[in-house]
Amino acid sequence: MAGIANKKVTGVVLAGGKARRMGGQDKGLIEINGKAMIAYVIRTLKPQVREVVINANRNTELYAQFGYPVFSDYLTDFQGPLAGIAAAMDIVTTDYICTCPCDGPLIPHDLVSRLFNALQGHTGTISVAHDGSRLQPVYALISCTLRTSLRAYLTTGERKIDRWYARHQLTAVDFSDHKNSFMNVNTPADKVSLANVIEQA
Repeated sequence: MAGIANKKVTGVVLAGGKARRMGGQDKGLIEINGKAMIAYVIRTLKPQVREVVINANRNTELYAQFGYPVFSDYLTDFQGPLAGIAAAMDIVTTDYICTCPCDGPLIPHDLVSRLFNALQGHTGTISVAHDGSRLQPVYALISCTLRTSLRAYLTTGERKIDRWYARHQLTAVDFSDHKNSFMNVNTPADKVSLANVIEQA
């Protein structure tokens, strides 16, 4: 199934946030052990998908230097991950997108195949990673058939990702064996913790 997933899925790196808790720094460009966090994400995601695209609402020229298409939200003023997901669905040509945050450099090497396999033989249109304690909503495989639904949802002024997911049949996928894979950076202390984990990997 991994080969099928490679052909049917576009990897979407979400780098369009405001990073308020990090003092407004552009998190994807923050360096961990000498390398931008988004570089770690791309390196692991790229072999799992047909193509990679980057959602960014600032520093688009810097993100373009990583060699992948960069696109911005069609909504203004940093409206959250669903805005980036909706914009991605406007530009991709694959059946699915797999979303990952730019500040999660430890993503699993089998993220896409496991999310994809979980939907086979089911009527669900979204699969989301579960770390054993809670859902990780921005690590998700989403069918592009939901584009109209998502645009309609955003038109109402709603932005909560879990509320939109609740409108569709969602499959939670157990990644408790990769619990550390969902570490991300929200504070300077998180950056130090991640650096130590990457160094020991």
